[in-house]
Amino acid sequence: MDISGIALWLGHESPTTTHQYIEADLAMKEKALSRLQDPGIVARRFRADDSLLDFLKTL
Repeated sequence: MDISGIALWLGHESPTTTHQYIEADLAMKEKALSRLQDPGIVARRFRADDSLLDFLKTL
């Protein structure tokens, strides 16, 4: 597939942005991932309260 098509599919404004990802090799990706730290936060699912649900029902 052409890089322009990939850029559109990914929502990139320019194929130049997509090109950066194509040029990244596995070592570069591993280096970037090694810098990440576990946020230590447990993701919770949002639960709407009754007032919000009542409001949404009026729409």
